[in-house]
Amino acid sequence: MFSFNVVMAWNVFKLCTLLRGLGSVMILLVLSVVGFTYYAVVVTNYWPAVLAGGANSYSSVAILILFHVLLVMLLWSYFSAVLTDPGSVPPNWRADVDVESGDPLVLTGLELSKPMLNLQHTASLEGSGIEKIRYCKKCNQLKAPRCHHCSACGRCILKMDHHCVWVVNCVGALNYKFFLLFLFYTFLETSLVTIILLSNFIAFFNEGEIPASPESLATTFLTFVLNLAFALSVLGLLAMHLSLVAANITTIEAYEMKTTPKWRYDLGRRKNFEQVFGMDKRYWLIPAYTEEDLKRLQTLHGLEYPSKPELDSQHY
Repeated sequence: MFSFNVVMAWNVFKLCTLLRGLGSVMILLVLSVVGFTYYAVVVTNYWPAVLAGGANSYSSVAILILFHVLLVMLLWSYFSAVLTDPGSVPPNWRADVDVESGDPLVLTGLELSKPMLNLQHTASLEGSGIEKIRYCKKCNQLKAPRCHHCSACGRCILKMDHHCVWVVNCVGALNYKFFLLFLFYTFLETSLVTIILLSNFIAFFNEGEIPASPESLATTFLTFVLNLAFALSVLGLLAMHLSLVAANITTIEAYEMKTTPKWRYDLGRRKNFEQVFGMDKRYWLIPAYTEEDLKRLQTLHGLEYPSKPELDSQHY
């Protein structure tokens, strides 16, 4: 058992090192897929149709406009998720209230300096009247509400959902909306490409006259298959994350509380949605927030989260 644990710990460490090392490789991979798709759709198929004129040129122009709009939103959302810090606990941060019970927090400087305020220690204090607070032994500092340590990033992340290889970043409080919009526009873009290239995909298997050169038809075929695969996989991922947003829960929290019927931070679908996307409807589909939302929604800063008082005893 001891050797098994050592091997598992070593494998996890190697995985975290690998995730840190991927870096720009994954960004280049994403841009390569985008570039290949752009070549197949614009250069190979629809721009030549526009130059040829005729009745089909108008529909080709409309398709190209929609394609480019979705592409701009996809890349905007993607690089917002990549470049935005997901949020970390500020140095010397401490809560005004117990992050687990909601009661006023009274800790002396000596207590704050002790790395004994970890989960194991607080469990022993339960029911003793002493306030409980989470402590990260790796970062050697207090943990904010809903905060988890990321081994790949080497720090605690505010409202951490997961470490995403595709965005080469953690998905947390400050970039979760951008990540969701990246999934949303990726699904729309790949679905559009799949639909507009469907006729070319069917032509690939026809025994009759081939309407294009074998090279362009092969490029179109590969683009269709690639985008269809992405559309189906991203659809499942997007549906899962939207269900998490509706319940105001992260992927990590969902795993940790899978046996708990009620969740302390679930304030209703509308309020849960606004905690991620903001209250201004005009910005719901844009990877940005208004100044008003940033001022009135403390959840967008990742340190404070309203909860149901009757469920404040949940320890997450």
